[in-house]
Amino acid sequence: MVIFPVVAIFFFTSVLSDGAPTNLPCGYVDLDKTPTTRKLIRTLDSFQATQVTKEYHDIDDARKAIQRGEIYAFLYIPQGTTADLLASRQPVVSFYYSNVTMVAGNLLFRDLKTVGALGSAGIGSAKLSALGKSEHEIRAFLQPIVIDPHLINNPWSNYNVYLSTVMIPGVLLLFIFLITVYSIGTELKFDRAKEWIQQAGGNIWVAMIGKLLPQFVIFITLFLGYLLYQFYVLGFPHPGGFLHILLLGVLSVLAAEGFGAFIFGLMPSLRMSMSVCSLWAVLSFSTSGATYPVFAMNPMIEALSWLFPLRHYYMFYQISIFNGFPLSDAWIHVTFFVGFALLPLLTIRNIKKAMLEYVYIP
Repeated sequence: MVIFPVVAIFFFTSVLSDGAPTNLPCGYVDLDKTPTTRKLIRTLDSFQATQVTKEYHDIDDARKAIQRGEIYAFLYIPQGTTADLLASRQPVVSFYYSNVTMVAGNLLFRDLKTVGALGSAGIGSAKLSALGKSEHEIRAFLQPIVIDPHLINNPWSNYNVYLSTVMIPGVLLLFIFLITVYSIGTELKFDRAKEWIQQAGGNIWVAMIGKLLPQFVIFITLFLGYLLYQFYVLGFPHPGGFLHILLLGVLSVLAAEGFGAFIFGLMPSLRMSMSVCSLWAVLSFSTSGATYPVFAMNPMIEALSWLFPLRHYYMFYQISIFNGFPLSDAWIHVTFFVGFALLPLLTIRNIKKAMLEYVYIP
């Protein structure tokens, strides 16, 4: 309940502590070997995300290097590239990258594509300059439309901000699901169920509150500690303010405990209910919308995404904390949080019946 969540918090936030991967190994195959192509290689090496580590003699050697995991990508410059550029022909410069590691593949793809564009731009600039064109005219010809991107609330493109804010809560909700189910199911497993109900005076509500309240105190301390560490120590963007952060932590823990108790009441088997909670928590990483937009998924998956607490955590965080919109814009997700917390009302009688009548079968 304490050690693993704390380890998960510091593990995920430290893995991406630099914000984005840098110096990703990249190779090249240069069959032209001219000053122009060497300049392209030096330009590629100057990018923050890319480090040119080795030259390969042909495509086959470079491909095998990718398969061995030595590099993530390579640039292929065929013979005659410079001559074709100078003659205003269209040479084909190829780049190959591995998307097995998506972040590394996408970053190198961006750098390699930029280098490919810079090669033709450099030759074009020199030719236009020789024709007497001004710098302003050259710039307008080579790049008629200039893109000026502004990343809302994360201008650094910090992957830690994008990923840790959903990965860590997902892991914490997984722990809460499992501990809630386990703490109830072990009463049956170790034949303490009847004694537990008797100590509560036969009142299942007293028994459940007495069991889950101490866990709530521990989990809310961990969850709020994580949120405060993330937003006020690491400095993640949070224009929504402290009250929204506090509300999100409380709602998340209540919803996770309520969902875990509901699942056990639905199927009062320790093994089965823990398996279902594990499956639900793992699937929630995909259905949260953090890595792939939910509206682009299959309509059935889009509809089912409303049944995952992590989806509502992510949407509440995006709306009210990351973007700072009023709480009224996230009212539907608050409603679902409350609904998850109240789910045990539907199965509380089944839990009492299981405690008094069921026999644990290993």
